[in-house]
Amino acid sequence: MLDKILIIDDNAGIISALSLLLSLHDIETLSAITPQAGLQLLRENPDISLVIQDMNFTADTTSGEEGRALFFALRELQPDIPVILLTAWTQLEMAVELVKAGAADYVGKPWDDNKLIATIKNLMELHELQQQQRQAQSREQQARAQLQQQFDLQGIVYRSNSVQKLLEMATQVAHSDVPVLITGPNGAGKEKIADIVQANSSVKNGPYIKVNVGALPEELMEAELFGAEAGAYTGSGNKARQGRFEAADGGTLFLDEIGELSASGQVKLLRVLQTGEFQRLGSSHTRKVRVRVISATNSNLPQMIADGSFRQDLFYRLNVIELKLPALSERPEDLLPLARAFLFHSGKKLSPQAQQRMLRYPWPGNVRELQNVMQRASVLTRGDTIDEETLALPDEALQKAPEHSFEPSRELLEQTLANCNGIIAQAARELGLSRQALYRRLDKFGIPY
Repeated sequence: MLDKILIIDDNAGIISALSLLLSLHDIETLSAITPQAGLQLLRENPDISLVIQDMNFTADTTSGEEGRALFFALRELQPDIPVILLTAWTQLEMAVELVKAGAADYVGKPWDDNKLIATIKNLMELHELQQQQRQAQSREQQARAQLQQQFDLQGIVYRSNSVQKLLEMATQVAHSDVPVLITGPNGAGKEKIADIVQANSSVKNGPYIKVNVGALPEELMEAELFGAEAGAYTGSGNKARQGRFEAADGGTLFLDEIGELSASGQVKLLRVLQTGEFQRLGSSHTRKVRVRVISATNSNLPQMIADGSFRQDLFYRLNVIELKLPALSERPEDLLPLARAFLFHSGKKLSPQAQQRMLRYPWPGNVRELQNVMQRASVLTRGDTIDEETLALPDEALQKAPEHSFEPSRELLEQTLANCNGIIAQAARELGLSRQALYRRLDKFGIPY
């Protein structure tokens, strides 16, 4: 299918010259000599990919006001369509104003054929990219909406494809009773993923017991997990103690920081996973439970196996299904939506400068750090807008994380460029990059601009 361009100009000679030039490059043209006729053609031909419009349509008029009115009428019909302005030197100031308002470019009369064709091809390629990006965004939104309708996602806030794929897998395996291992850095939200698995499981109405293994003293860890008979250890008192496995019988047990489990605890956990059986500390009586185990860790368990500090057979039992949650710095699309969610109840908003600073910051503490920063900033901000200074992000961390620490993905670049209608300066501001840095990244991925 040929590309289609609409030419709106009251000069028949200009329409003929442009139509001939464009036909030589396999570009179909439609033309109108009045703004009203041009707008009607745009209504009737939604496949038009670009408009070239004059700035004056009435004899002895040189103000450009007619062109200005036409431009905004075109944008009202199709907000994203590229518009090239045909200008004389007398309308240059008006053309610059309209470019700032979103016009794709302006071309002086007489024009240079080669430059005009190059501009048109670049703009149409960008327009096609934007349409593809919008279609992809629409598909992603539909996928997110469908997932939210089908499953209980526990109010998780995200926009990235990486988290979407993770949630699709999490909800797919939730209904089975196989052990799930959630890996990822501290503060990334592993417990939230565990909540989602449990909420969509076959035992969602059963007990849901959470244990932070790393927070338990080693001498009490086994008693906490498996229970203890009276007097089984110093300080246990004269009453038997039920362990977390017994408490979770018929439901789910979430073991956070599983890499901190002691060697003897690992042996007992392996037995429970294999047989459902265990013994309380200080007892020879075997008890049996049916528990869905979800574990999480920020440790490198394969390295711990190599070091001899974690059992390989236990790792394979826990790691039937692994859900890898990326760090916040690896999914920058989620950063601002999460920040806005944390600020929702306060009614506070982030200034553009604050958003840029946040996009440049590496967030070593991940979602947990982001939540803390938003809570602190909302308390310290007297007005409605949180500024860059109030964020108080550590300068040392920023110095250690120069521009390359925030490396936008191809997906984020294309999405931001499409959202900004191809305006490089605006896209660079959104991403917290200089224009030169953005150009380099666009060239790297072969993204037209």
